[in-house]
Amino acid sequence: MSQNPLLTRRNAIQNALFSSLLPAFIPSKALGNSEQQAVSNRVSVALIGAGGMGNAHLDKLLGRRDVDVLAVCDVYEPYRNKTKARIGEQCAAYSDYRYILDRKDIDAVLIATPDHWHALITKNAAEAGKDIYCEKPFIHSIGEGRPVINAVRRYGRICQVGSQQRSDAKFRYACELARSGKIGKVHTVHTGFSGAPKGGATRVVTPPPGLDWKMYSGPAPLVPFQADRFGFNFRWFYDYSGGMMTDWGAHHNDIAQWGLGMDDTGPVEIEGFATFPTEGAFDTATSFEILYTYANGVRLRCSNLQRGVRFVGTNGWIFVDRGVLEASSPDILEIQLGANDVHLAESAEHHENWLNSIRTRQLPICDAEIGFRSVTVCHLGNIAIRLGRKLNWNPQTERFVGDEEANRWLFRPYRAPWHL
Repeated sequence: MSQNPLLTRRNAIQNALFSSLLPAFIPSKALGNSEQQAVSNRVSVALIGAGGMGNAHLDKLLGRRDVDVLAVCDVYEPYRNKTKARIGEQCAAYSDYRYILDRKDIDAVLIATPDHWHALITKNAAEAGKDIYCEKPFIHSIGEGRPVINAVRRYGRICQVGSQQRSDAKFRYACELARSGKIGKVHTVHTGFSGAPKGGATRVVTPPPGLDWKMYSGPAPLVPFQADRFGFNFRWFYDYSGGMMTDWGAHHNDIAQWGLGMDDTGPVEIEGFATFPTEGAFDTATSFEILYTYANGVRLRCSNLQRGVRFVGTNGWIFVDRGVLEASSPDILEIQLGANDVHLAESAEHHENWLNSIRTRQLPICDAEIGFRSVTVCHLGNIAIRLGRKLNWNPQTERFVGDEEANRWLFRPYRAPWHL
């Protein structure tokens, strides 16, 4: 299949004009010109990436009466075949995601590939008229964000980013309390999660049967195959991910942004330090401590120490993690928020929120812009610890101030012929 853009210029213009004429409430199925399907309100979905996370997402979709999973794509044949068998006879299997995007009967795609593929597939899916659920981290480099968001907006697509803690009542309530002043003026947020592991197989071996290593690498550098570059451990290579800073930072730093009311901006200063593996193939930070400062003086401290998110104010603190909600005083957690307090968007379940957004054409709880801003915090931290110096950031221009060396880190070059 050609690696040229998916749409001709004429088709892209026609699709953009057509989308601009559609009323906002049309169900996604109606875009496929099927009146019967539009009335039934069913959503046809394809899974792109059928490893562990892909099948975890599939658990949320299979068995729903309002969802048809019609296709699966993976570059590893055993994953692809096993997931196809799990879905059923109606499911087609592909090794190249572009075949899925060519299908007119598919409304939406769920992207659960390694991180370095997220931006390109999301942009291509938007251009092909598909709604999108993209696993976090949303982008692999800061420079990918704006082109992807522009495509999502231009083609009128719904894009949910998989920072699912926004669909957890404990996290929402913690953010509402912090933003409503219930612990006084918030001056510091602590986020924590473990560092990446050391090690990683260095021996060059033959890829396992059924793995298309060249397609797996995609826009990343094509290097000799090492076993830990494939599977769960791809997270510990900067070629494909950002280590724990983007893997878990895309969750906890996202909540910090939400609780500070910073969804449309970010920090202005970043400094920190880290340790990195000295042996083995892994190259992401094993320990780190990063200090972010926002324009209003609030500080975010991110480290590999205590896991979770702690908002610290002049009158107390609130700590939240998965299944945990604590405060400096038990009375804080008994507060009933009033009409004049901050009430954030509610979502009981992240995939349900996405499907409802597809039908209503209303933005999901973790829209593309939010996912981009939150993971930008993580990428800024990675750049600072790798350069080893304090950086000044302009959230409006999305550039480092007076530091062209740092600005060269904003986009990871794509391996030809792939391009964003």
